[in-house]
Amino acid sequence: MSLTSGLDPVLDFLLNGLTHATGWQIFIYTLIVTHITIAGVTIFLHRCQAHRALDLHAIPSHFFRFWLWMTTGMVTKEWAAIHRKHHAKCETEEDPHSPVTRGIDKVVYEGAELYRIEARNTETVEKYGHGTPDDWIERNVYTKHSALGVSMLLVINIMLFGVLGLSVWAVQMMWIPVTAAGIINGIGHYWGYRNFDCKDASTNILPWGIIIGGEELHNNHHTYGTSAKLSSKWYEFDIGWMYITILSFFGLAKVKKVAPAPRFDREKLVADLDTLQSIVANRYDVMAKYALSLRQVWGDEIANIRAKSALEKDVLKSSKKLLQCEPATLEAEQQQQLSEIFKYSDTLKTMHEMRTELAALWERSHSSSDQLLAQLRDWCARAEASGIRSLEQFSLRLRSYA
Repeated sequence: MSLTSGLDPVLDFLLNGLTHATGWQIFIYTLIVTHITIAGVTIFLHRCQAHRALDLHAIPSHFFRFWLWMTTGMVTKEWAAIHRKHHAKCETEEDPHSPVTRGIDKVVYEGAELYRIEARNTETVEKYGHGTPDDWIERNVYTKHSALGVSMLLVINIMLFGVLGLSVWAVQMMWIPVTAAGIINGIGHYWGYRNFDCKDASTNILPWGIIIGGEELHNNHHTYGTSAKLSSKWYEFDIGWMYITILSFFGLAKVKKVAPAPRFDREKLVADLDTLQSIVANRYDVMAKYALSLRQVWGDEIANIRAKSALEKDVLKSSKKLLQCEPATLEAEQQQQLSEIFKYSDTLKTMHEMRTELAALWERSHSSSDQLLAQLRDWCARAEASGIRSLEQFSLRLRSYA
């Protein structure tokens, strides 16, 4: 046998691996395995472990634990702890990865490093990592040898695809740092649209949560953190929720909580205690609808404001956005800007003040239910007597919450 013929099988293995897969087959394989990883992160690590929004049967739970150990090397307790701290300290200096305090470039390009730094913070892990798996395999394999899984994956990929397996492995290693640490933690607090004016800077990147498993709907998640379903509007799609629904159908998952869906009794003429409780439970929906009413009023008032004032176009444009923000989150300069607008529109001033009063209903913990109900009825009466059509219509909707 010649030296050349002896090397042929070796060269063939290095170039093609055991599968002799084509470029397109390798591409499709990479898409599938990275999507499974995303599904593991959003279903197991995020919704199940960090937020306890659902319980998983042992079969999918152990599968995801093994898969994530092999494809990411992340430790469940560390991931859950860091994410819980992110919610507890969101947009503050203690937030492990907020673009508001650390800068968007830092989070997008160095998000994985920020994760590793926080994972070494034992205080964070012990304080926020409670309730995560602590069995023999977690202690002696997944946590103790977190790098072993990704090393095994490298060998498997090379055996399957030869030298191209290195590229597949590299993509798998970058997938979570880029999508989760970079896009969700960075862009998801910097750019996008907001359904709800929650107290942090979270945004929905896209209304169709497919590529990152539904995590694209980040503002929805920060508003209802313990909800197993991340979509909120009829046009939004959360593929992670679709997978959870399938698992639930086969008895492999049990949903514990989803975001409240408001119900209405259009024949109700007077707000009662049920109305009050429903408004508090659905306060984000209430304020989102109020913001919509404000936009309608702004559209009616803008022509008069422009005619009466010499305010610049950019000031007017930014003021429209400020009117839709939670009043308590506005800085002194922003409040002053709105005061200039209110000089030319009593209607917008009334809408803004009434919004502040309405938001105070669920912040007055010292008031009794009867006191809060009296304040709600008074608010509705003044709204319906205001002469502002949008405010009147909103009040009618408000007291029909059931």
